Amino acid sequence: MSPTRRSPLAFVSGPAVLIAALGSLAACGQGKSESDAQPANAVAATAAGAATARDPATIYTQVCSTCHEGQVPKAPHSVTFQMLGPEAILTALTTGVMQPQGATLSEAERRTLAEHLGGRSLAAAVATPPVRCAAGASEFDANRPPRTLGWGQTLENTRFADSYAAGLHASDVPRLQLEWAFAFPGATRARSQPSVAGGAIYVGSQSGELYALDFVSGCVRWSYQAGAEVRVAPSVEPWRAGEISVPPRLVVGDLSGNVHALDARTGRLLWKRRVDPHPRLTITGSPRLHEGRVYVPMSSTEWAAAADPAYECCSFRGGVAALDAATGAEIWKSYTIAKEPGLTGEKSSAGTALRGPAGAPVWNSPTIDVKRGRLYVGTGEAYTSPAADTSDAVLAIDLQTGKRLWHYQSLAGDAWNMACFIGGGPNCPKENGPDLDIGAPPVLVKLPSGAEVLVVGQKSADVFALDPDDGKLLWRRRIGRGGFAGGVHWGLAAEGARVYAPNADTLFLPSDAQRGEAKPGVFALDAGTGKTVWFTPAQDQCRSELKPACDPGVSAPVTAIPGILFAGGFDGRLRAYEGASGRVVWEFDTVREYKTLSGEVARGGSIESAGPVVVDGALLVNSGYLFGGRLPGNVLLKFSPPRAAR
Repeated sequence: MSPTRRSPLAFVSGPAVLIAALGSLAACGQGKSESDAQPANAVAATAAGAATARDPATIYTQVCSTCHEGQVPKAPHSVTFQMLGPEAILTALTTGVMQPQGATLSEAERRTLAEHLGGRSLAAAVATPPVRCAAGASEFDANRPPRTLGWGQTLENTRFADSYAAGLHASDVPRLQLEWAFAFPGATRARSQPSVAGGAIYVGSQSGELYALDFVSGCVRWSYQAGAEVRVAPSVEPWRAGEISVPPRLVVGDLSGNVHALDARTGRLLWKRRVDPHPRLTITGSPRLHEGRVYVPMSSTEWAAAADPAYECCSFRGGVAALDAATGAEIWKSYTIAKEPGLTGEKSSAGTALRGPAGAPVWNSPTIDVKRGRLYVGTGEAYTSPAADTSDAVLAIDLQTGKRLWHYQSLAGDAWNMACFIGGGPNCPKENGPDLDIGAPPVLVKLPSGAEVLVVGQKSADVFALDPDDGKLLWRRRIGRGGFAGGVHWGLAAEGARVYAPNADTLFLPSDAQRGEAKPGVFALDAGTGKTVWFTPAQDQCRSELKPACDPGVSAPVTAIPGILFAGGFDGRLRAYEGASGRVVWEFDTVREYKTLSGEVARGGSIESAGPVVVDGALLVNSGYLFGGRLPGNVLLKFSPPRAAR
């Protein structure tokens, strides 16, 4: 489908969706620090004061601008409002995270404010559902087993597709062109990395719909409603071509912490299980299917709940659960923090009881080491003081028993939660960050000598290598200044002994600037020594109408094929780099409108969270990510070389 180029401020949104920033938006109006904090009742008074004029511009200035002009990092910047559309804004004001602020306005005022900020009337048409496949295009192909394995594309999380799996050669890349675009109806972000098997593309959505799209046309073979947003890459059970005795399973996790196992052929639910009873459980990293088991990383939204002074912070601890792939029954569960959280006997400055120890979530997909019989994960920050010694750490866990074998802590004393965003709220730990998680999965790399190293990237912009046998540090390099949004945020790639590290280095918080010089772009490092092979900086090509939401940083995971690296940026630009030199050989700006198969206009935005996938001669990538002022969007793009050139 041919994209049309227009100003993003002319973009419109689909039906009502929630603005995607968690607890921080609920704190808007409370100010940036304790000294200038504006309590919630003052917000109501301010809104009441606006009643004399009641025009939407005045309401915005007096009630909304405090947070949406860049003062609250996770609140969408006002430059994105017209990309969101009035439906999303109205939903946020009535039933969403901005409900406390919306409650100070009448129904008519909420509507006029939403239309004013969204740039159009609420009478626009609703989103068009995706096109269902006609007979023939919906048939499962048993002769096309999965060529890549889930999020990291290999068990070792190398994000490398060999020539057979990729079906795309370096010489094809400069000729890549858009083949079709698929719209996620009503979405403001597209963060479920697609998986391919059986002639289908499996991908989740913000609405909770999981789609099986025909690989050739993009029509919908089947869909399944998970009940909560699907943010992870579906994992498809491998099989031998033409040899399927039982339905191949597709496993996926959702925002509410449930794991769903489906028949990959039909979408029929086989089993569903919640892997932990904690009410704030979520699944951010993709579950890993391996030899009859499903390994599920456990993360949470408790970091956001802590912004509420009345919340007893905190009681979640990260971990990994192993489930039986056939039944969903739990085999073992390994927590990142051994001690069970409980009341500490202390109270916050607001008089609320404190709990702990908590945190160290796992929001990356496990790395499988078949030879050693173990898996590796990275952990995030602690939510409470003192920070656990397994926060911001790499853990090795026995595949059979769940026993922790070793851990290496990269950064000690990192305790943080959302309360720290609102002027050091009562639940903010005394360390107050710096919140420099290990969000990217460890990558198991084989060196030319035959030795193996575990290469890890961190939001601090540190890249380091560990001995997989005992976790001993082998080398460590800092490639930028890092910060709240990375450094290395979501994922590395490895081609042989060359490791590719994306670096965001975006100025997300004022404190980020104090960490040193920003070096957004892509680095190639030698896995044996950590030495830089090449660095290609990301040029700031943001159009003026997109700023300050647009940023050149590279936060999304990168993906390699022989001789080529693919990387997408916060600015929506998708680039292909020559693996040996870092020279850019192809580039596509995804921030535009696309006419899709359904006839709906889809929108591209920031590329974040989910990386490119190269399989069967095509390049797949999501575009659009509303979080912290990034550029929203709702499109899955498929690129391929011209057919005559294949």
